[in-house]
Amino acid sequence: MLYDVVIIGAGASGLMCAATAGYRGRSVLVLEHTAKVGRKILMSGGGRCNFTNMHNTHANFISQNPHFCKSALSRYTAQDFIDLVDRHGIEYHEKTLGQLFCNESSKEILQLLLTECEWAGVEIKTDTAVSAVLQTDKGFSLTTAQGKIECQSVVVATGGLSIPNGGATSFAYDLAEQYSLNVLPRTASLVPFTLQPKDKEVLKELSGVSHLIKASVVDQHGVKTSFVEMMLFTHRGLSGPAILQISNYWQPGDEVELDLFPEFDLLEWLRAQRESRPKAEITTIMAQQMSKRMAQILCAKFELAGVMGSFSNKQLEAINAAFRGWIIKPSGTEGYRTAEVTLGGIDTDEINQKTMEAKNTPGLFFIGECLDVTGHLGGHNFQWAWASGFAAGQVV
Repeated sequence: MLYDVVIIGAGASGLMCAATAGYRGRSVLVLEHTAKVGRKILMSGGGRCNFTNMHNTHANFISQNPHFCKSALSRYTAQDFIDLVDRHGIEYHEKTLGQLFCNESSKEILQLLLTECEWAGVEIKTDTAVSAVLQTDKGFSLTTAQGKIECQSVVVATGGLSIPNGGATSFAYDLAEQYSLNVLPRTASLVPFTLQPKDKEVLKELSGVSHLIKASVVDQHGVKTSFVEMMLFTHRGLSGPAILQISNYWQPGDEVELDLFPEFDLLEWLRAQRESRPKAEITTIMAQQMSKRMAQILCAKFELAGVMGSFSNKQLEAINAAFRGWIIKPSGTEGYRTAEVTLGGIDTDEINQKTMEAKNTPGLFFIGECLDVTGHLGGHNFQWAWASGFAAGQVV
């Protein structure tokens, strides 16, 4: 079997690349090693697929080369994908911070991609694992579960290591190393924290409680990174958007600072409460700004007790500092099992930023999550999938 292009991986970037190349008149085959295409698309956004972010820019990405993603993102923008969604009649809404979700189901985004592939004449085969990719005089020869396949170009869109029960493998990294491309260290990204046993025991009763916070970490150079979003207590530790975001900047052993009142002058309010309710217990007062259970548990953890009228100005400042500068030291993360994406990956210095082609191997392309380009939470990783897929699809 001979094709112009074989794309390995039928996820977001692979299907986008396939449709783009197909519309150019290329004969395109997409190979998926699992039984279903687009599994991560279906799982995303709580089943409603946060398919892009209206405020997407290169500043929303982490990479050892922060400039690499600029070219692709500028040539296929969030508005370009929104226009595609509109053409397919999919209704959507903005949740927060420019995040766009389907009104109904993530199945609509997958169906959009499959429809575009069908219109572009793309062939898709599932349950077809690739065991070897060898360069030939005319392109590449692939050994698959359904026999040999010959092609001019190969696009690797197999993703990273996140969510292994969704079909994630190290295929892209292994192939990159086979072709002498540098692969940077990888870690779980956009992932919940686990807690030290002592903290876990105290906080487990808050499982399911969420609260607006500012989460911050300071790196080895003294640079502080912060995110203001919701935090969720879980039976394992801490999750929610703020924690997932800051996990990208956290290193094992680092402390995380949690400000439980990032948009509220707690100290001024506490002083006012001391004047108006001097006989009220501190736990009763704090329960006005958070759940009663959360107030009780945190006041006990911070060893805060007494009536408001008994606190001096200095003691009120200490209470304020406890709630606005809570320091935790995570024991680790939940790892790839629950991580949304993979941080690190194929070194972008090895890849042409305009085409996604390996500089040392003409005809071999890498797109999507397998590259060292990791987006913030909120639709940015999908936008990278669309943009990198489109960039490769225009040239393969």
